[in-house]
Amino acid sequence: MVDVLAGSPLLTIFLVVAFGTALGAVPFGPVRFGAAGALFVGLAVGAVDERLGEGLELVQTLGLALFVYTVGLAAGSTFFRDLRRQLPLMGLGVAVLLVVAATTAMLGNVLGLGGPLQAGAFTGALTSTPALAAAQTAADSSEPAVGYSLAYPVGVTVAILVVAATVRRRWPAGKDPEPAAGVGLDAATAEVERPTALDEVPGYREQKVRMSYLARDGRMRVVDEGEELRPGDQVVVVGPGEEVDAAIAHLGHRVEAHLAHDRTVVDHQRFVVSDRRVAGRTVAELDIPGRFDGVVTRVRRGDLDLLARDELTLELGDRVLAVVPRDRLEEVTRFFGDSERRVSEIDAVTAGIGLAVGLAVGLVTLPLPGGIAFALGSAAGPLLVGMVLGHVERTGPLVWGMPQAANLTIRQIGLLLFLAAVGLSSGQAFASEAFTGTGLRVVVLALAVVGLACGLFVAGARWLGVSAPRASGALAGLVGQPAILAYASSRVVDERVEAGYAALFALGIIVKILLVQVLVGG
Repeated sequence: MVDVLAGSPLLTIFLVVAFGTALGAVPFGPVRFGAAGALFVGLAVGAVDERLGEGLELVQTLGLALFVYTVGLAAGSTFFRDLRRQLPLMGLGVAVLLVVAATTAMLGNVLGLGGPLQAGAFTGALTSTPALAAAQTAADSSEPAVGYSLAYPVGVTVAILVVAATVRRRWPAGKDPEPAAGVGLDAATAEVERPTALDEVPGYREQKVRMSYLARDGRMRVVDEGEELRPGDQVVVVGPGEEVDAAIAHLGHRVEAHLAHDRTVVDHQRFVVSDRRVAGRTVAELDIPGRFDGVVTRVRRGDLDLLARDELTLELGDRVLAVVPRDRLEEVTRFFGDSERRVSEIDAVTAGIGLAVGLAVGLVTLPLPGGIAFALGSAAGPLLVGMVLGHVERTGPLVWGMPQAANLTIRQIGLLLFLAAVGLSSGQAFASEAFTGTGLRVVVLALAVVGLACGLFVAGARWLGVSAPRASGALAGLVGQPAILAYASSRVVDERVEAGYAALFALGIIVKILLVQVLVGG
């Protein structure tokens, strides 16, 4: 059986993926390891025979590149929008890494571990494969890989446990506004009691509420942008519950009969954005009032129901709720595309260009003082390019984003391939040192490294006024482990998780690559 697996690496990888996913679904108290199960099964299988872990570098690189590129695409727009807000968190991450590196050197010397093993334990506990590559180059030996393989499971396990205890916490986070995922939208019909312009309604000018249906003198139509409302009019107000209540209090009073239930003249429908000419454009650019005498009130994106603000950029796969005259529904359908099949596909041209540019950027080597060569590698390069393209959205006819369903599918496949390949390739080194005195000292050092990093970072994030979801995502980025991000995302639906990850992942890799050079030399 072992000979069969050794002769078919792809068979081995997919068996590890299958059994690892099954293991990841098993609850250990409050924790499920999720995709990280593929890492642990890979370590066990790789320990059986050294041949099972050979020649998997391409699969590992491909899986990692797919994962970080799709994360970058999803997080890019949020990251750049919140960049100023993220800077304190990024500064905290750098400070924590410096403290942890100093602690690694001191405790490693106390434990009698040399510089290469210290560097391996540091990169393994903080799960940074690019930093491991830099450590091996600097040490010119396999010792960093041994420390890495022993510390890696420790880093993943401890970080997931900390995230499990953190991600759903509610603590004061005044500098971190509530996410779109946590707001929830309401729609109610109000009867107007006094003459008022739309701009005078609380929240309308700031686009905290939208209005759609208007009933006047027994006739139904869509509200115009510059509408002057009259006593006796009835309008539908859409937005977060508190904002809707404030708008209705200004207009008059809420009525039980909801205008949206009458669909004889004006109708509403969700349309899937599948036309690439629409994706990447803002709600304002679509000019639905001018084109179709209608209005867009909501955009469903994955599990999030977003208010259709003018500056909201549409993505492939979004489900747009438009209120339009009933006889224009077919025109609106053609405009958005409304094809489930088309949004299940990806644009291989833009995906290929984006990944190629990201991997090329990762290959660029920069000389640093002291003879150190620095490269972003196949992790940080695609992530950075993905973030930029996710922010840009489109370049002429090229739409860089992916439908969310396709993005999540590719991300999961990439993550599982990466973790399975890492586990298989590290299995022998892990088994040879796991139960020796040296292995025990490396594990103790790894526990100290990841424990200190997690504790300092979570405490610092809370002190900075950062929300628990953003802090959990940023911790996953600081540690540098995709499985931790996947675990955090599975616990809460909150875009701040991925934004925090994107803020720290690439920066953390850069800092760790620099620090391991010092640890190896020490």
